[in-house]
Formats: sequence, structure tokens, C-alpha cells
Amino acid sequence: MPTDSARLEGFSPILDAGVETLVLGSFPSPVSLAAQGYYAHPQNQFWRIMAAVLAVPLVELDYADRVVSLLRHRVGVWDVYRGCQREGALDSAIEAAEANDFSRLAVEAPRLRRVCFNGKTAAKFERHFAALGYETRVLPSTSPAYTLAFERKLDAWRAALS
Repeated sequence: MPTDSARLEGFSPILDAGVETLVLGSFPSPVSLAAQGYYAHPQNQFWRIMAAVLAVPLVELDYADRVVSLLRHRVGVWDVYRGCQREGALDSAIEAAEANDFSRLAVEAPRLRRVCFNGKTAAKFERHFAALGYETRVLPSTSPAYTLAFERKLDAWRAALS
């Protein structure tokens, strides 16, 4: 990657005081960055999986309503990296990554008890959260780059979030 690549900045968390489960991804894709919303790539299975797990038609809702619905179900979303340099969308291309400040979770989400990691890159932070006493789950990535069958991904997500 060229060293003069622009620095990319991620999103604020989807979080409130009622969140009990936090889903942590790695960093937004170029499509998500352009749309200014988590998991905006149409082939990413996050919203389909969450819709099935929560029994809510999330895919049919606009982004703002999806966020409200997640929070209503006490689920938050964030990424492990707040900024990085990356060419393309693959996690393997992430360079010069800066982690988010997770110390704010104790104040902003005092009911948080479970942290789920959306894929292996995010799961690099699993030990940190386990050491803080959170229940942790590493889940198969919802990215289209991870080719595990949808039903197998859904089964793992359903088991972790139930």
C-alpha cells in the first residue's frame, strides 16, 4: 500500500445505556463509508442475520429505523478500529490501524455483558474484553468475502445472541 494513502475514519458506535450485547466489526467497508452507515454493502449479511435472530424485518427498514430497532433489542454495534489506512475493502489490507477507546463503554453502556466479534480481525480484541469480565463470542464474518454458507453463519449468530 502506498504510504500516502488517505487516513480513513470510522463511525461512532450504535450504543445507549440499555445495550447488553455489543457487536464489534473491524472497520467499515468503502461502501459503508460512502453511505455513512454500518454494513451498507448489499452483499454483507449482517442485516439479514440480525433480522432473522431478532425476528424483525430489518432489511426492509431504512438505516435510521434499523438502528432504533437494534437498540430496542439492546444490541449495539461498533468497530474495533476508529481509523486506518486501507486500499479496497479487505481486512487484510488494513494498515496503521488505531483502536477505538473502549474505556467509555462502562459509562455509556453500563448494562453491557456480552461482546460478539464479527469475524477474525475484530476477534483480535477478544482477550481484552474477556479480561474486563465480558462474555465474549467470536462469530463468523458477515462479509461476502467469508464464504461460509448463510445458514451456518446464522446458526452461529443465533446461538451466540440467544
